[in-house]
Amino acid sequence: MSATKYIKPTESELEILQVLWGRDSASVREVHEELAKTKDVGYTTTLKLMQIMHEKGLVKRDDSFKTHIYHPAVSKEKTQKHLLGKMINTLFGGSPTELVIQALGNHKASPAELEEIQQLLDNLKKQ
Repeated sequence: MSATKYIKPTESELEILQVLWGRDSASVREVHEELAKTKDVGYTTTLKLMQIMHEKGLVKRDDSFKTHIYHPAVSKEKTQKHLLGKMINTLFGGSPTELVIQALGNHKASPAELEEIQQLLDNLKKQ
């Protein structure tokens, strides 16, 4: 574990991070417009959340222009790995098998996804 403490994003912060990960950078207005496509959210709420995220170190802010541009300060992969590890430990008693059984039992995987899963399993067996 690294010396720095991992900051767990809230659900709303994760939604903002998803937008930033997809775009690499965006203004508050751009993030707000993207979020507004799927949920009822006020501009000032998005602004405040992004300011809080900046204070927490989840995003970086370039304020050299009138419109501030935000960039993710945490990687998608690292965030996924941390949250998934925490979920496996707390919800599935530390068993990745239970997670996979639950995920595949409740969500229909496409043939391409199943093939990708099978390739991963084959590679893990070779190790």
